[in-house]
Amino acid sequence: MNAGKYVFAQIIALVNPKEFAKCVKRYQGDYRARTLKCWQQFLGLSFGQLTQRESLRDLVSCLEAHQSKLYHLGFSQGISRTTLADANEKRDWRIYADFAQVLITQARLANPALSLEGLSFDNQIYALDSSTIDLCLEVFWWAKFRKHKAAIKLHTLLDIRCQIPCFVHITDGLSHDVNVLDILDFEADAFYVMDRGYVDWARLHRINQARAFFVTRAKSNFAARRLYSKAVDKQSGLGCDQTICLKNYQAAKDYPSKLRRVKYYDQENDKTLVFLSNNFEVTAMEIALLYKNRWQIELFFKWIKQHLRIKVFWGESANAVKTQIWVAVCTFILVKILKDKLQILQSMNEILQILSVSVFDKTPVNQLFTKTELQKPNTQFPNQLNLFDL
Repeated sequence: MNAGKYVFAQIIALVNPKEFAKCVKRYQGDYRARTLKCWQQFLGLSFGQLTQRESLRDLVSCLEAHQSKLYHLGFSQGISRTTLADANEKRDWRIYADFAQVLITQARLANPALSLEGLSFDNQIYALDSSTIDLCLEVFWWAKFRKHKAAIKLHTLLDIRCQIPCFVHITDGLSHDVNVLDILDFEADAFYVMDRGYVDWARLHRINQARAFFVTRAKSNFAARRLYSKAVDKQSGLGCDQTICLKNYQAAKDYPSKLRRVKYYDQENDKTLVFLSNNFEVTAMEIALLYKNRWQIELFFKWIKQHLRIKVFWGESANAVKTQIWVAVCTFILVKILKDKLQILQSMNEILQILSVSVFDKTPVNQLFTKTELQKPNTQFPNQLNLFDL
């Protein structure tokens, strides 16, 4: 990192401008744009995410207070609040969605896959879930959810091994979680871990036909016929490891193949869990551990809601909301790339907090996260007389 650059400029230097230009050209984002180009819009919104601005007015006021530094931050000129608001309302959000996919690919290539405790295989592991963000119905009328409340859903596929979201789909609150399975492209030999809200036999059979594996929980009305069982160690919490077929006529028609049922007793929460999978190679305990790692996506949702600006939006239209969310995803991936590139030991939370107050510093980024001794050691001078030695 160049010591003469501001911290914000050092972070943005991780972006490949040619790849960003391809995304802009794909949707003609700069067509008839006189002052605020897509790149300037991205810089402004990512600056707001990194510094945790509360509104567009707050964001623009912060930039205006450092007018003399804008050129060195990457801005060609100052940003007007109304111009930025218009760009968020009208400029195609897919520009930033496509660019986020470019950054995700870059981050996954640079990030080594971590081994997970208790798992002996190296297959890709994905956790699929959604998170609901409540909105005001009078303002966000298009985000249908309930009679007196609006909301949107973030359907996310998280790569468990590298903690990177590799798929994000934004819908209104009424969209059922299981519908996202229709638009996913499943990777062969990869595990997809989902909760029981995604149990749809026709869609799960599509995962099976793609030669991918799923791990989910059985619903309370689940009906099946046992074909045969494997011996399990009862002391480990396992209750059974069975090969089954579906009993219900329509369910068996939608999913004609065999299934694996694993019963596990969670002693910590005093709860018995029944897992379903189409994989017969890994051990029963590994099936339980795979579902346990699904909790990583819940932690991811909690993190982004606490540390990125995706709960209070800087625009009212669907385009503005999606633009802000995708720029937030880009910001998260950039910080993740920075962490992996510089091998920073601090957590993502600590990194973002330090960056938020250091964007106008010219300190090399790697030095921001290097702990140094702030106080000088108390050196003793051997030739200095001591009063009490007299």
